[in-house]
Amino acid sequence: QVQLVESGGGLVQAGGSLRLSCAASGRTFTIYNTGWFRQAPGKEREFVATRSSSGNTAYADSVKGRFTISRDNAKDTVYLQMNNLKAEDTAVYYCRAVVGGATEYWGQGTQVTVSS
Repeated sequence: QVQLVESGGGLVQAGGSLRLSCAASGRTFTIYNTGWFRQAPGKEREFVATRSSSGNTAYADSVKGRFTISRDNAKDTVYLQMNNLKAEDTAVYYCRAVVGGATEYWGQGTQVTVSS
């Protein structure tokens, strides 16, 4: 079992920055991929960024060049640095961890609101 807790969301003006954190606990050594997804009101959950245990990263085109995913192994925490935020980035952001066997774990989500 893996537990994930996100934090760092809030209200920010367009052009501003936020850093989201996702703290993992439990059998964290089994995690081989972590990622961030988001869901805006009335829309489906969408992929934002992902990072493998080997350090490979991937981003949605809509956030490429503005968002950066990183991991602090000592703290079992994954971060999402979000710069130059836009109104369309407003959503609930979720952290996801994938462990051996392709089992997924999700956090409870953190709200990000960007005012224009």
